[in-house]
Amino acid sequence: MNVLTTGDFTHHAPAFDSPGFQLRLTRFNHKRLRPEPDSSGWESHLAEEIRMRHLEGLYLDHLRAGIAPWMQGVPTTPAAFMDWFDDLRHDGPGQGDPLFPWLAESAGMRDMKWFLTQEAAGEAGFDDLVAMTQVQFPARPKVEMANNYWDEMGRGRLQAMHGLMLSQCVDALQLKPAMESTVWESLALGNLMVALAANRHYAYQSVGALGVIEMTAPGRVSRVNEGLKRLGVDAPGRRYFQIHAGLDIKHSEQWNREVIEPLVSSDPTLARPIAEGALLRLAAGARCFARYRSQLWGGEQQAVA
Repeated sequence: MNVLTTGDFTHHAPAFDSPGFQLRLTRFNHKRLRPEPDSSGWESHLAEEIRMRHLEGLYLDHLRAGIAPWMQGVPTTPAAFMDWFDDLRHDGPGQGDPLFPWLAESAGMRDMKWFLTQEAAGEAGFDDLVAMTQVQFPARPKVEMANNYWDEMGRGRLQAMHGLMLSQCVDALQLKPAMESTVWESLALGNLMVALAANRHYAYQSVGALGVIEMTAPGRVSRVNEGLKRLGVDAPGRRYFQIHAGLDIKHSEQWNREVIEPLVSSDPTLARPIAEGALLRLAAGARCFARYRSQLWGGEQQAVA
């Protein structure tokens, strides 16, 4: 029996790759990041946070062990590392997954709605992740992260905020995302991103994970946009995907040039945690794509109203 002991409490190791654990961690993340005006009971809340953050740490150790073979031979000189990182857009886990051509060319509206409901429910909020990650970073990477955040916030225009654009798609398609009806792989993806951004000892992994999202997302979102257009969804309902198909290419170039390369140039040992974060994010995405295909192509998905 696997029993873990830390501090003054003992508990059993959970099944990390399970709906129960990921739902519990998702609820915890919603609670710990939500602004709360009531400070009463903070001691009991802190005790629960210690328990959950310990489990979160063990979960990340589990994920890191899973991608360890891919970490072999990660270069640490700046030029070689940037070439290695750039190659992830083609050779990284989950790249070229057949799900996205199918969504563009063949998926019906029911299938597309199911897919987008899962994606919306597991969304961790790129703007908030960038904001948490950038704390106390050097000036040059910090400025680029601020630029990225400002773009995510619509450069001060409410109607151009990327998070609100996604909400418009959800509303246009009358989707009803809920964590309880979301596959655990999608919840796990959001939980991973929050864990990396919220824990300072994983800040460089967060840099890698956010950077690889910017680098690999354009091809996928453009295929989703194609599918929505084919299915008759009008431009306002597709705006989130239209914007990201083009803007993320620019964001990726700037993130690599202004965030990752200066960090590795200043300290080559940072290449490994940045690479680890990128691989963790890609592996989590690949698990999502495989589960989506299983559900959609296996006829297991629930009907969407």
